[in-house]
Amino acid sequence: MNTLLIPPERFTNRIDDFGFEFLAFENRKLAAGKTFRAGTGTRELGIVLLGGVCSVVSSEGKFPSFGKRSDVFAGLPYTLYLPVATEFELTGETDCDIAFCYCRAEERHPAKLVAPEEVTVEIRGGGNATRQINHMIRPSFAAHRLLVCEVYTPSGNWSSYPPHKHDVHDPPGEVDLEEIYYYRIDRPEGYAIQRVYTSDRRLDVTLTVRDGQLVLIPEGYHPVVAAHGYNVYYLNALAGSARSMSASDDPESAWVRSTWTSQDPRVPLVK
Repeated sequence: MNTLLIPPERFTNRIDDFGFEFLAFENRKLAAGKTFRAGTGTRELGIVLLGGVCSVVSSEGKFPSFGKRSDVFAGLPYTLYLPVATEFELTGETDCDIAFCYCRAEERHPAKLVAPEEVTVEIRGGGNATRQINHMIRPSFAAHRLLVCEVYTPSGNWSSYPPHKHDVHDPPGEVDLEEIYYYRIDRPEGYAIQRVYTSDRRLDVTLTVRDGQLVLIPEGYHPVVAAHGYNVYYLNALAGSARSMSASDDPESAWVRSTWTSQDPRVPLVK
């Protein structure tokens, strides 16, 4: 992989695996009345409706008229899970903004639509490291490898903090997971800062991330901060050695947890 920061043209209207072993990603904006046809092949798929209303007809069942929010800052998500070897046709009932989170899989599990009322909302962290996590495809979900969640970080707050990593298979404390961060910012001029680094600094990169860009996390710690004045959303897809999100904190920063006495009242940002 030449870079960890991926521009939208790499994954708009086509799948890119970025050199990962398991994960691949695609973003499509579909006009009302338009149809997109594809198959999952050797991958399982999480279709996250970032905005709009759509219908899906698939070889694993029909899923009519799902979606509600106009964009990621306007409500909780609908997520459709489709297993390997599934043909599907997706039709936009309104203009739609859709994320396709693909993952290589060998097991076959039932197709399932996860509605907003089934999303588990977690408020994590404390102080100015408080953030909202929407869990859609959790470790307990019937899938082979794919895990999917959304994270909302309020203006000026830190996320994925204390810095943590999941690049070693040492359960239950840590498992080895690839991860992508797909960003949206609530104002077009906004941005987030993400650092990706290993303890030996063999990898040590600091990125300025804009709306619609994607960051790869092949290994290492990967904290995020939202620029003051801008609320930041990112969609996480993960896959690897186990169906777990176990991670280990950077020992140099783990002490920060003990300083948290309250949570940011702005969170949850989206209900």
